Amino acid sequence: MFSERTNWKLSQNRYTQALEQLRASSQPLIDLTLSNPTECGLDYDEEAIQRAFQNPRALTYEPTAKGLLAARKEVAEYYREDHGERVDPELIVLTTSTSEAYSYVFRLLCNPEDEVLVPKPSYPLFDFLADLQDVRLVPYQLHYAHGWFMDFESVQRALTAKTRAVLLVHPNNPTGSYSKEEEREQLNRICRERDLALIVDEVFLDFSLDGQKRQSFAANRDTLTFTLSGLSKIAGLPQMKVAWVVTSGPISRTTEAMARLEIIADTYLSLGSPTQWAFPVLLEQRKRMQPQLQERIRENWTYLKSKLSQTRKYELLETEGGWNVVMRVRPDHTEKWPGDEEFAIELMKSKNVLVHPGHFYDFACEGHFIASLITPTADFRRGIEALG
Repeated sequence: MFSERTNWKLSQNRYTQALEQLRASSQPLIDLTLSNPTECGLDYDEEAIQRAFQNPRALTYEPTAKGLLAARKEVAEYYREDHGERVDPELIVLTTSTSEAYSYVFRLLCNPEDEVLVPKPSYPLFDFLADLQDVRLVPYQLHYAHGWFMDFESVQRALTAKTRAVLLVHPNNPTGSYSKEEEREQLNRICRERDLALIVDEVFLDFSLDGQKRQSFAANRDTLTFTLSGLSKIAGLPQMKVAWVVTSGPISRTTEAMARLEIIADTYLSLGSPTQWAFPVLLEQRKRMQPQLQERIRENWTYLKSKLSQTRKYELLETEGGWNVVMRVRPDHTEKWPGDEEFAIELMKSKNVLVHPGHFYDFACEGHFIASLITPTADFRRGIEALG
C-alpha cells in the first residue's frame, strides 16, 4: 500500500528509548543538544514581532509565485548590508523552510535515482529530504587535522554519470567549518567541468566564532548555484517559517533555472501573506538576536575549551562557526570507549545529561559526541562538569 520512498526504519533505537524513559520519569534533564532558540532564554522584541502581524494588507490574498517583491527585496538587502553581496530580488524564491527549498531544488535538478553529493559528517535531515524526492545521496568526506577540510579525492570518486549537484553546508553542521577560498575554487571548477549545480546551505553563515563576517555563495557567478537560508537561524525565529533560495551563476543557466523554479513555487504557493508582510520586521530581529546568540556561543566555547584542557580523556575539535561543537575521546582512551551511542546513553542514565552521539551526524568512526553551544550557560556548565 505504501511507497518505497517512505519505507524507513520506524522502530526506536536504544538512544531514543532511553531518552523517552528519562523524560517519562520527570527527572531533571540537562539538555546539551538544545537547538531551538525560542527555548534558550533569549530576549525577543515581543511587541515589535506581534505588531508586525497587524498589517491590514495581510487580509488580501496576493498570490506571487516567488514571494512578495517587498520581502524578496529585504532578503537582497540583508546580503548587501551584512555580507557585501549584490543579489537580484528576481533571483530569490521564498519558501516556508530550507527543507522546502531543498525539495524545490532537488525537483528542479534531478530525475528519479539521480545523485547529489553530500558532506560526511553532516546533518541527518538530508536523508529524509532526498528519499521524499527520489534522489540518491552519495557522501564525500570531511577530514580533521587541526581543522576541517574537504577531501576532494573522495569528491572525485563519488562523481558518476548520474551526479547532478554537489551539496555544501557553509559552515558545516556539526563541524562548524567554513568553506575556504581554495575549496570554493575547486568546487566551482568541478561543477563547471561536469555541468553540475552547487547547492549551498548557509543557515549558520552569520555565526562565526571570531565574529568576522564570512563570504556568502549567494553571488557566486562561476557555476549554477542555489544558496539556502532563512529566519530560523539568522533571526532565531524558526516558528515564523520563512526561508529562501537564491539562484546565481551564468545568466543562461540562471534564467532557465528561475523559469522552472517559479513554476514549482507557483504550484504550491506555500508561504502565507501575513508572514510575508511581517517579514521586514522579522528579518530586522537578527540585529537583536544574533549578538545574544554570539555571546552565548563564545562564552560556552571558552568555558568548554578551558575545562577540556584539564582532562586527558576528551579533546575539543576546532570549530569556526555554527551552533554545535564536536568533542572526541583521546586516542589513548579509545580502547575503553564503549561506543558513541553507549556513551551517550550511559551519560543520560547516570548524569541526566543529553548529548548527541557521533553517528547521529554520520561520523565515519567512533569516538565523537556533539553538544549545542546555544544551551543556556548555567545548564551548559553543569552538563560539561558531569562529563567528569
